[in-house]
Amino acid sequence: DLALCGKFIKGKVIASCPGHGPNTEMAKILTNIIKKEMAKVPVPDYDPCKDPVLDINGVMKLLPHRPPFLLVDKIIDIQEDTIVGIKNVTMNEPFFVGHFPSEPVMPGVLMVEAMAQCGGILVLNQVEDPENYSTYFISQNNIKFRKKVVPGDTLIFKLSFLSPMRRGIAHMKGLAFVGNNVVAEGEFMAQIAKNN
Repeated sequence: DLALCGKFIKGKVIASCPGHGPNTEMAKILTNIIKKEMAKVPVPDYDPCKDPVLDINGVMKLLPHRPPFLLVDKIIDIQEDTIVGIKNVTMNEPFFVGHFPSEPVMPGVLMVEAMAQCGGILVLNQVEDPENYSTYFISQNNIKFRKKVVPGDTLIFKLSFLSPMRRGIAHMKGLAFVGNNVVAEGEFMAQIAKNN
């Protein structure tokens, strides 16, 4: 029943009155604690002089997207359950022509797409031959935009699994930062599928 909390427990659990009801209630309490702790996530460290884990060529080997719709410039960190990606926003982006000519602002839907692309790389990192798989997003929830993103900003994306991947389905939390500020966030569900 404790598997319902979505994270592995490192420790020993001793129950005096176990049962399905009390165990699921404890799993709910643990899930809420995990979500609160994940909300306190600090801004990832970014040193532009440090070599990335994946540069733009590495990103393009994993993702089918191409400019102008490739919205991840590089991956600076990837762990078993977390990824950190970078998007340098420049005035040369094609969407700034119409959004908005006198006050350029990056569209929120493109920030969400960029987070999804980072999440796709995280999901692909779970298989041995990622170039033979694709990631398809099946839901996006609790999307929030906190601040506007303008030319000259560096977007830092951090995505983490909210629960272990099961049956090819991944559930992730995504955060987008500019400096020390969260500019966008959301939850994503994706499915991984083998290419034909």
